[in-house]
Amino acid sequence: MQNTDFFDKALLNKYATSGPRYTSYPTALEFADDFSDEQLNIAAKLSFNNALGLYIHIPFCHSLCYYCGCNKIVTRHAHKADTYLDYLEKEIIFRAKTFKRPITQLHFGGGTPSFLTSQQLTRVLDTLQQHFSFAADIEISIEVDPREIEVELADQLANIGFNRLSIGVQDTNKKVQDAINRPQSTQFIQQFIQRAKAVGFKSVNIDLIYGLPHQTLPSFAQTLQEVITLFDADRISLFSYAHMPSVFPAQRKIKDNWLPNAEEKFALMQLAIQTLTTSGYEFIGMDHFAKPKDELAIAQRGGDLHRNFQGYTNKGNDDLLGLGVSSISSVGNVFSQNVKTLKDYYHLIDNQGYATVKGLRLTQDDLIRAKVIKALMCNLYVDKTLIEQEFGINFEQYFSEDLASLSPFIQDDLLDNSAKAIDVSPKARLLIRNICMSFDAYLHKHLNQQRYSRVI
Repeated sequence: MQNTDFFDKALLNKYATSGPRYTSYPTALEFADDFSDEQLNIAAKLSFNNALGLYIHIPFCHSLCYYCGCNKIVTRHAHKADTYLDYLEKEIIFRAKTFKRPITQLHFGGGTPSFLTSQQLTRVLDTLQQHFSFAADIEISIEVDPREIEVELADQLANIGFNRLSIGVQDTNKKVQDAINRPQSTQFIQQFIQRAKAVGFKSVNIDLIYGLPHQTLPSFAQTLQEVITLFDADRISLFSYAHMPSVFPAQRKIKDNWLPNAEEKFALMQLAIQTLTTSGYEFIGMDHFAKPKDELAIAQRGGDLHRNFQGYTNKGNDDLLGLGVSSISSVGNVFSQNVKTLKDYYHLIDNQGYATVKGLRLTQDDLIRAKVIKALMCNLYVDKTLIEQEFGINFEQYFSEDLASLSPFIQDDLLDNSAKAIDVSPKARLLIRNICMSFDAYLHKHLNQQRYSRVI
């Protein structure tokens, strides 16, 4: 397929709207305050999944990146992390009593997990290993901010068990970096990645963002070339900047007239996709790229790609337990989320050992629709027979209204809806969120709310 097939402007403009990213279905907007922690415990006991992934949220950052919409605490006081780890340990010990399964994935996100020293990271890993059982082939990954570290950190991380790395680069252009308050050295990032690979890291991911202030086609082309030639990352995540200053106050530091307009932003996305795919990366899902021998690329080719709260993965059948402030869990047929403020997190851990404050128990309808949406998001294909066999339904009858809403996509030759399958054309990859929205039973509640990012 030609790269240009993705970029029919008339079609993309026709379907230009806002919508969920579907890292879960139902989305986090449906989480309710009446969710109890006992529901999470019951789901853990009844879950058919044999393995478990852990997500550890480290909320601290040394400085404020103006584009960021993550849950973070900006501080230069390193001792605050020690207090946080005291409480995190209590939560780990509490949760380990219920979750006895082998841990196959462990991810440190944030915030900035590299805010922690190697000694503090060792402390967390030691606590986890004391109370959970690590699989022999466990993947242990960490997000790193390259501005506040030394090259030697790569050795330290490898020595304590980390084997996967994700670095937030966003853009290598100095003017763009200054506008988002994230100046950093491209040369240092190159040195750090080279060192990480030399000491045994299995995979290095780079995050890039298009639509940032002062980005131009020439400047972003230079960023892409530097990322490809200097970093040689195994995976690249390409995200669209969502400018929502009413929701994220730090974004008010970014002036509207600094941002590329809609047509310019589209051109930036087009440039990135064309550059990465012609440089040997395979287009994974809707916003990831991987080398052909990477597990994500292999999983996509085999129809085994999955999607969860961390994005695309090749281990999507595992339950996911989130630990730390604001973290989200997906266990069996429930989603749950910890409280978002540090003060409340400390209070709840002190008083009850856990910090769950909201969540959702999935209905049978949620589970069926989640399966369909996941298949679309990951593989651009839904096998109706498999859905019918798993859930004991007649697909055509169950989704009669939803299938009718696919008519515009069929008329525009973006998908084929046959008796056996829904087969999405590769050229509709950039519109897959729109197609998934046809199966979203909750979406009508939020159509008039600016709660979602733009699809393109």
